[in-house]
Amino acid sequence: MRIVVHGQQAFGSAVLERLLSNNEDIVSVCAAPNKKNGNLDPLVEAANANNIPVHQPTSWKTDEAYELMESFDADLCIMAYVTLIVPSAILNLPRKGSIQYHPSLLPMHRGPSSINWPISLGSKKTGITIFWPDDGLDTGPILLQKECTIDENETLGALYFNKLFPMGVDSIEESVQLIKSGNAQKIDQNLDEGSYESWFGREQSKIDWTKHANEIHALIRASDPQPGAWTLHNGNEIMLYDVKIINDHQNIPGYICNIDKEVGIQISTGHGTISIQKFRHNGKKMSAMEYAEISNMKSGDILGN
Repeated sequence: MRIVVHGQQAFGSAVLERLLSNNEDIVSVCAAPNKKNGNLDPLVEAANANNIPVHQPTSWKTDEAYELMESFDADLCIMAYVTLIVPSAILNLPRKGSIQYHPSLLPMHRGPSSINWPISLGSKKTGITIFWPDDGLDTGPILLQKECTIDENETLGALYFNKLFPMGVDSIEESVQLIKSGNAQKIDQNLDEGSYESWFGREQSKIDWTKHANEIHALIRASDPQPGAWTLHNGNEIMLYDVKIINDHQNIPGYICNIDKEVGIQISTGHGTISIQKFRHNGKKMSAMEYAEISNMKSGDILGN
């Protein structure tokens, strides 16, 4: 089966390497355009190392892009972390169509920040979906899904790299075998039972200290490592990492209750107290104690506006 791998970054590279280890016939790699700093995308590096032709269109909404996909004479296109919009006319050019990886249990959490949102909303589970993309945003029929838990103190980074990333690579491998055997499903999504969320960015990652400790705990984990949950200390922006819920004691929201080398910086919320072990300030990540020292943070300070 002639396969095109379309993707980027470490996930795209891992998918390519897995398919090559299975002796799949990879006829081309399509990747995001090169960055201005000159660094090659890991998928491009992997393709170059295996002498696979690489193409990097800046848009897939052109006649040239259509002709490019047509020229591959492909049976299947695998979308392994694609951020550009690809029209269905191009998705349907390979004889068996295209499949795409999405790190949530569709139809829940369609959209570009599908790992952040379930953590921030306090969900106890998430997963991955391999689906047949169409002209909607993550709306195409489902081929297969895999679930995983979201553990109590699990961050976005840990959830992705320890669970969703390897599950995704395994599931793409499984999907290819199902397609080759003629057993691949196409289960329509019921979008009324799902959700769509846009980017989880700076506005969403701002900490509101009046909220419950559970909500702030979830927000900080959902923003770790990106975009970074943030607040103000004496007018200076700081990002907070490595969070745990301490107890139900509360004071003024945002109040620094205690600064302790072992426990970290203890902060009161609208209900309950959390501890923080790491901060980022002026682009530098440091321990809570390092930040407390350089900023003259002390018990009684109040974080926020």
